[in-house]
Amino acid sequence: MKTHIAVVLSGLLLSTTSHADTLLGLYGGAQMWAMESEGAFSSDANLASFTFDDERQGSYYLAFEHFIPLVPNAKLIQTSFDTNGFTDLSSSFTFGGQTFASDTRLNTDVEMSMTDHILYYEILDNDLVSIDLGINAKKIDATISVDDTVNDISGSQDVTGYIPMVYSKIEFGIPATDWSIFAEGSYLSIDGHSVSDLNAAFEYRIIDSLAVNVALQIGGRAVTIELDDLDNTYTDLEFSGVYAGIEVHF
Repeated sequence: MKTHIAVVLSGLLLSTTSHADTLLGLYGGAQMWAMESEGAFSSDANLASFTFDDERQGSYYLAFEHFIPLVPNAKLIQTSFDTNGFTDLSSSFTFGGQTFASDTRLNTDVEMSMTDHILYYEILDNDLVSIDLGINAKKIDATISVDDTVNDISGSQDVTGYIPMVYSKIEFGIPATDWSIFAEGSYLSIDGHSVSDLNAAFEYRIIDSLAVNVALQIGGRAVTIELDDLDNTYTDLEFSGVYAGIEVHF
């Protein structure tokens, strides 16, 4: 009997060790994004379109997964969207408490970041497919400035707020390879606001062990931000481009 118990305990211990990353997991990742920007904004519904510079921006994330029933997993994502641009006004434009006359060139400086606070459940998780579903409180934190250098007029507006969104992720493992493909996104359309943040990528595992997994990513991301009077700001902005990244899983 003692021998039988020892064998059973040994089997349980080996099983727990081999599946430890399904019980507790810490994920950390970083991505470099070749960001292209386009769109319009204003202090009222009469938006002015701007031509923006292409930029290189960073995105970073941490995620924690566990085995506790009914308690969601957590993920935090931080992304920068800073850019500069200009427009040649064809009509008057109001922003930051200033009214700018038509036939004027305006320069703009956009300093914006987004922080995603995600709670999610693993609906399915195996070697071939995994599905996550949850909610996201996306915080937008921006300062947008416009400047008419000829007439020495400038205006600036701060935009800060949380937007509740639906979150999902699906990942497929390619059998007999170290490759997988995933799509991840958050989206909302309510009360005049329409915001989406979607990305998809190929992932290649360069290290796959019990202690640590390391994967390289290459993919694309698209973010649209249509705001209807958030902190007295209206926007119709789109950011998109390809990215390369790395993820480490303990």
